[in-house]
Amino acid sequence: MSLSVRFDHIVKDFGPVRVLHGVDFALEPGRVVGLLGENGAGKSTLMKILAGYERPSGGRLVVDGVERRFADARDAQALGIALIHQEFNLAEHLSIAQNIFLGHETTRAGLLDRRAMAREAAACLAQVGLAADPDTRVADLIVAEKQLVEIAKALSRKARLLIMDEPTASLSPGETRTLFALMARLKAEGATIVYISHKLDEMEAHTDEVVVMRDGKFVTRARTADVNRQQMANLMVGRDVSDMFQPKAFVSADAPVLLRVADLHVPGWIEDLHFEVRAGEILGFAGLVGAGRTEAFEAILGLRPRNAGRIEIDGRPAAIRNPRDAMRLGLTYLSEDRKGKGLHVDLGLRENLTMMTLERDARPWLDLEAGRRALDRAIVDFGIRLRDPDCAARSLSGGNQQKLALAKYLHSDPRVVVLDEPTRGVDVGAKRDIYALIHQLAREGRAVVVISSELIELIGLAHRVAVLHGGRLQAVLGPDQLTEENLIAHATDTHHETSH
Repeated sequence: MSLSVRFDHIVKDFGPVRVLHGVDFALEPGRVVGLLGENGAGKSTLMKILAGYERPSGGRLVVDGVERRFADARDAQALGIALIHQEFNLAEHLSIAQNIFLGHETTRAGLLDRRAMAREAAACLAQVGLAADPDTRVADLIVAEKQLVEIAKALSRKARLLIMDEPTASLSPGETRTLFALMARLKAEGATIVYISHKLDEMEAHTDEVVVMRDGKFVTRARTADVNRQQMANLMVGRDVSDMFQPKAFVSADAPVLLRVADLHVPGWIEDLHFEVRAGEILGFAGLVGAGRTEAFEAILGLRPRNAGRIEIDGRPAAIRNPRDAMRLGLTYLSEDRKGKGLHVDLGLRENLTMMTLERDARPWLDLEAGRRALDRAIVDFGIRLRDPDCAARSLSGGNQQKLALAKYLHSDPRVVVLDEPTRGVDVGAKRDIYALIHQLAREGRAVVVISSELIELIGLAHRVAVLHGGRLQAVLGPDQLTEENLIAHATDTHHETSH
């Protein structure tokens, strides 16, 4: 099952811009290699070359001692190289089984063997711990389930070299443990695994060595046992990043309540949710996958049905039927699904930025020059790194896409900002930038809600954290209660046990 790879002075140009500068290193069989670097460091481009999605502009890709120039991803898959995409590469209208075998269908007597594919799909789903019918339409899955389908799809290719790009970004702790057990088994069978993640605790616990890239160049490689998380972070950005979180702004006890929610019921998800957020406050929302955090705010925004609940914005009752109503009232929500719901990735940056304010700005005609000026300001204010301001949003790295999405949802100047997993899939440098922005929003007197699966993020950002379990509010923890142990205990409904 083993397979070895060597990158020999790999160069990649996109037009006049060079994004990979002579990258040299090797991947040995039976090893889990953590690939570290900020968004835009070149990690994904290099891995797309290895997986056949891109061709190098120079240098050699050597697989098992033979130079290879893959025509497409199918060529790489034929050698046992599979890439699990960070941004899902699934056909939403097809079933799980159809996605797993798309382009690799099993036939019998010249006809599709649907039963065989369903059996194999079920076996792959079992390996990744997803209890779903293979005939389920992908569009009906939640984000975490789609990630598991991506992993199952790669397993179906019998990969000898598996590239995992942020595979745990949307997974629950239980699903994450299943994935790491699967990685250990594949490694024991001789597979090579390239693991890309910005979760440095995962790198520390589950990789044999780390390779660091910066600005399209190879920086260093080291045994994981020889570097700690702080050293990993510093190597990625080339500077000390120990100051990830800024001091929290003071919130007066009599600061006005900008968002109050009471008696919220969301069928199948939420029962009797109540909370409030004051001007200048950052309120975190914690809970396991499926706890109802995202669904609660989608209901508040009118994106899913609610059958009860009172919503007040700035002290006045708010009748919200859709996100447009919410925006008019000063409430905005950035979805956890950056690619699917946050941005139109095939449109340009200006079009994305100004899309939500067209009704306000196009009076009577659309002012393209004003849109260009707004984009220029956003590039500076949000630190968006790009090659060409006229490019499509798709061409930006994950962290820069997230900054563009933040700029888009703040363009309407809302008083209440809800951010759902605002740093999912972004690197440590982009995280620090986004954290600084969130602190700035609070200092400006806005009410900020942060939904996050990263406990350290909630502890570092939030003044208080609301914890959901099974659709119910378990607790709202104040500053002196914000520890990982407390958050986990309430999220798993074991706080009664830990309190004795």
